Amino acid sequence: MPSSNRLSLGMVIFFVCCIALLSTAAAQANPRYAAVVIDVESGDVLHSENADATRYPASLTKMMTLYMLFEALENGGMSLHQSLPVSSHAASMPASKLWLSAGSSITVEEAIKALVVRSANDVAVVVGEALGGTETNFARMMTQRARELGMSNTVFRNASGLPDNAQITTARDMATLSIRVMQDFPTYYPYFSTQSFTYRGTTHTSHNRLLRNYPGADGLKTGYIRASGFNVATSAVRNNRRVVSVVMGGFTAASRDTHMADLLDRGFARLSMLQRGDWIAQADVLGDRMELPQSPPASAQQLAAAPAADVSSIDVDAEQQRYFHSEMGTEMGSADDPIRALIAQAEVPRTQVTRSSGNWAVQVGAFNDPAQARHLATRAADRLASLIHDVRVSVAASDSDQRIFRARLIDLQESDARSACHSLQAQGMDCMVVAHN
Repeated sequence: MPSSNRLSLGMVIFFVCCIALLSTAAAQANPRYAAVVIDVESGDVLHSENADATRYPASLTKMMTLYMLFEALENGGMSLHQSLPVSSHAASMPASKLWLSAGSSITVEEAIKALVVRSANDVAVVVGEALGGTETNFARMMTQRARELGMSNTVFRNASGLPDNAQITTARDMATLSIRVMQDFPTYYPYFSTQSFTYRGTTHTSHNRLLRNYPGADGLKTGYIRASGFNVATSAVRNNRRVVSVVMGGFTAASRDTHMADLLDRGFARLSMLQRGDWIAQADVLGDRMELPQSPPASAQQLAAAPAADVSSIDVDAEQQRYFHSEMGTEMGSADDPIRALIAQAEVPRTQVTRSSGNWAVQVGAFNDPAQARHLATRAADRLASLIHDVRVSVAASDSDQRIFRARLIDLQESDARSACHSLQAQGMDCMVVAHN
C-alpha cells in the first residue's frame, strides 16, 4: 500500500473510532438519537451517528405526503387551485390540525401550506385520501414510492406521522427524502421556507428557529411525538454548496436546534477543507456515500430563483408541546439528553493555561506543500492563544512518506492537547490528538 494511502487510512481509523465512541455514549444516554450530514452535490457523508438505526419519523412523514402531492402536481393529476374534500375520518384527526369540518374543502395550495407551517394532521389525511382513496391505501403508496427512492428502511402507515409502532424510518432515509424533494421538485421546494400563512382569517406561524436564525437555512421539516423525541431535517447553503442534515431524538426543540446548527457548521467547515485539499483523508471518512439520483441536481441558484412560495420548516405544535409538558411533569430537557452532551463537548473553558512540555500534539492537517502546512498550523495556534500560552508549531515530513508534511502543535500535555483540539473543533477546524516524540 502506498505510504500516502497508509496515512489516509490512519486518519480514517482515528475518526471512525472517535465517532463510534461518541455514538455509543449517545445511544446509552438516549436510544432515540440519530444524526447524519450529507453534501448534496457529491453525496459524501460528512457526519453520521446511528444513521441506519430504526426511528419513528413523527411529522417528518409529511415530507413524503408532500412529495406524493408534488408528484401529482407535476404529472397533471392535481392543480394548485383544485379543491379537496374533507371526510369525517380526516376531520377526526387529533391536533395539530386546522380543525376542518367534515363536508368542507381545502385547496391544494392551502393544503401544502398547512402541512408545512401548521403540520396539520387533518390536512395530511385529506391529501392522502385525495391521492389514494383511503389513508391506508395512500400509506401503501407512500411506502412503495419510498422504496423506489432508495429509502429501504422506511415503512409508512399513515399520512401524518401520528404514532404507529409500525411506522418507522432512519435518519439516512429522511436525508434521502429531503434531497429528493429538492431535486425532483425545485418549483415547489420553496414552500418549505415560508414562515406563516393565513387560512380563513387565522394566521398560523412557524416555530422553526433554524430558518430564522441559521444563515443559509432554507427549509424542510421538524416534528415530534413522544416515541420519537424532537426531530428535524434541515437544508442549508453556504458558498454555493448545499448540505442536508437530519437530527432525531432530541429531548427539547432548543437543544435539537443548537445541535443541528453545530452539525451544519462542522459539515461546512469540513467540506471547505476537503475542497482546498487540506486533508489527505477523503470526504467519506466513514467509508460512506449516499447514492444520489442520476438526474442533475437543482443548483442553489435554481432553487433560489424558483417562484417564491409562502411556507416553512415546521416546529412541534403548541398542543403537542403542552401535552409533552403534562406527560413529563417537568420542564423539557434533561442532563441525560445526548444532544445537550454533544453541545457541551464543544464548550471549552476559556481559562488560559501555561503550556508545560509534554509528548503530545494536535495535528490539524497533512499536506504536500510545507508552506501550506505551516500556514494552517500557525492559524490554529493563533486561535488557541486565549486558551494555551506559547503554543509551538511544527511542520515535519511524515516518517512513512517524506512528501507529506504534518501540521502540528507540539510539546503539549495530553489534557492540554485534548482541550486544544476540542476548542479548534468548536471553531470549525478538524484536528486529532497524537503522541509526539
